[in-house]
Amino acid sequence: MKVGVVSFPGSNCDEDALLAVVERLEEQAVLLWHKDHDLQGADVVILPGGFSYGDYLRAGAIARFSPIMQEVVAHAKRGGPVIGICNGFQIACEAGLLPGALLRNASLQFRSMPVTLRVESTDTVFTRAATAGSRLTMPIAHGDGRYTADDATLDRLEGEGRVTFRYVDAAGEPTAAANPNGSMRNIAGVANGTGTVVGLMPHPERAMETLLGSTDGLVLFQSLLAGVKA
Repeated sequence: MKVGVVSFPGSNCDEDALLAVVERLEEQAVLLWHKDHDLQGADVVILPGGFSYGDYLRAGAIARFSPIMQEVVAHAKRGGPVIGICNGFQIACEAGLLPGALLRNASLQFRSMPVTLRVESTDTVFTRAATAGSRLTMPIAHGDGRYTADDATLDRLEGEGRVTFRYVDAAGEPTAAANPNGSMRNIAGVANGTGTVVGLMPHPERAMETLLGSTDGLVLFQSLLAGVKA
């Protein structure tokens, strides 16, 4: 398996994502510059976290027009796996790969802390190795993480099992106190209709080592590895 990690001006989690693939999965990975016009044979694409183009206009709005995104969108349309993490989730929504939008946190404050997620769906390339209903701990670091969509879209996502992660408390309940950014229905991540494109605000690549406080992010990468090889 070969993973392409897109690097935009302002990305700051691209190296973390690359190391997660190379050191923890022991698979190939390559950095894809935003001006590139090919994916260099990548089977999987990661849109990493950061502040692409300084979050000018709005988070992800300019990155969506990068030359490499033409290739990423084409890859996704062919059924190729794509995961958008934090800023990558914002970019995926701006590019039309995922529905909805990520708006300013309800608190109007940047939030950086560990959160608890409940796995809502295992019918995606990135969650198939997880257990539905299980809880994962991962860090967040964002100022624009409030997932927003109209009621019809939210109902469709819920009905089609495309909500992948939800913010919950220690008891596994999606309470207001457990919601770090005011996301509608405590949604932390969603998928496209085929389960090959997933976006989430928490950072699985920062939850791969015990030293970092959690290894719960590993299940997403293990899911990916199993899915691609299958």
